Amino acid sequence: TKNLINQRPDAKVYPNFDENLRQAFITETDLFLQSQVREDRPVPELLTAKYTYLNERLAKHYSVPNVRGEQFRRVALPDDSRAGLLGHGSVLMVTSYNDRTSVVMRGKWIMDTIMGTPPPPPPNPLPPPLSDTKIAGSLRQRMEAHRKNPVCSACHNILDPLGFGLENFDGVGQFRTLDGGATIDPSGSLADGSKFNSPASYRTALLGRRDAFLTNLTKHLMTYALGRGVETRDMPAVRTVLKSAAPTDYRWSSLVLAIVKSTPFQMRRAES
Repeated sequence: TKNLINQRPDAKVYPNFDENLRQAFITETDLFLQSQVREDRPVPELLTAKYTYLNERLAKHYSVPNVRGEQFRRVALPDDSRAGLLGHGSVLMVTSYNDRTSVVMRGKWIMDTIMGTPPPPPPNPLPPPLSDTKIAGSLRQRMEAHRKNPVCSACHNILDPLGFGLENFDGVGQFRTLDGGATIDPSGSLADGSKFNSPASYRTALLGRRDAFLTNLTKHLMTYALGRGVETRDMPAVRTVLKSAAPTDYRWSSLVLAIVKSTPFQMRRAES
């Protein structure tokens, strides 16, 4: 959410966006994460929780009925399309350009932040941006044409499907079925062959690789606890933490307690 302050959605493309909505995005994600930790929920619920925190302004933006007033409150989501963090306007806006979505930015965010498997570095020099190419058709058609360039295909074959799983959400997080008059196709597959055709099935596919998700989240927690990055020598401790937390379905308290008991935390160097 710290990056939301730098986002400047194009008023011509997103005329309903304003500063109140920006602050609502931040508040929603903040309250949601607080509830997950304070209620000691299983960590996989970060991707699957069927509730969020809304006020009237944000509820209208999300097309959620029967929410009135400026006060934020916990609201059950009417369907699975917006479940978990991946349905938050905060995540969807910071992974978009100011005038359109970006399957590449969203795919990279999923790989970096959720899966902990960063994509390979881009080629040098970079090919022309998609916006500079004269390719007609829908975004998916243009991206498919872009991937035919051998220089681009190595990264885009991995990134693009992950981004298309969220393409039903525009650059400020509103749900849509059309983009520029073309029907949006959110289908794709992960590297392991898991297929999806909607935001809901996309989350299911991602959780099919929940070992990678849980490992990455545990590494982030250990980085915070240790005050340094997690190194190769710390990985046995990461695996021990995950093994300890497994019987509780990886609830927050289990992860935190296991990290506190871990050798890297117990033996960390004291500040002078």
